[in-house]
Amino acid sequence: MIAWWESLSAVSHVFACIAIPATVVLLIQTILMLIGIGTETADGLDTPDVELDTDVELDGTDGVFGDGVLESDPDPLGFDGLRVFTVRGIIAFLVVFGWVGVMMDSAGSSLWLSLPIAAICGFAMMLLLAFLMRTVMRLRSDGNLDNHNALGVAGKVYLTVPAARAGEGKVNILLQGSYVERGAVTDEETPIPTGSEIVVTGLSGQTTLVVKRK
Repeated sequence: MIAWWESLSAVSHVFACIAIPATVVLLIQTILMLIGIGTETADGLDTPDVELDTDVELDGTDGVFGDGVLESDPDPLGFDGLRVFTVRGIIAFLVVFGWVGVMMDSAGSSLWLSLPIAAICGFAMMLLLAFLMRTVMRLRSDGNLDNHNALGVAGKVYLTVPAARAGEGKVNILLQGSYVERGAVTDEETPIPTGSEIVVTGLSGQTTLVVKRK
């Protein structure tokens, strides 16, 4: 190790001083993530899970998806929800930037060529990591549908929803990208018949939605 260090040029020393600490930090982050400590969200931050046991109401909404159908892809390039400049992303940039710089300098490349190529490779790693983290978060979301995400979403009645919470009907909504059927009640004084458009205004318990006519 000492012989390798002494064989490096001054420029490679600078690149190595960036790469080595960043690599150590990235390894620690990875180990902590594997054992379930410091789980990163799509925003790059730790967030606790919050579960509500009471009725949640959302007033004055027209729904997120209009009639429950997305008319077009709002993000055809796939950058929606992408978080590039997270702590993990910056660490990954420094790792790749440093080691690419060391390799290029050791191969005899000039500093003015090594710097931009190392920076491009580092940024490419940031983008790759951001795409991977977003994919992981979406897979988690798809595997654990949360009815709280239905607040404000529009849908249609599948089985008539009785008035004044006298009984439970069924509605179809778009929840986290998937069409699902959920039990529903309403506070309206008249039943909401099959085929009617509704908006989710709240939750009753953990699984039943509170809806109103759209």
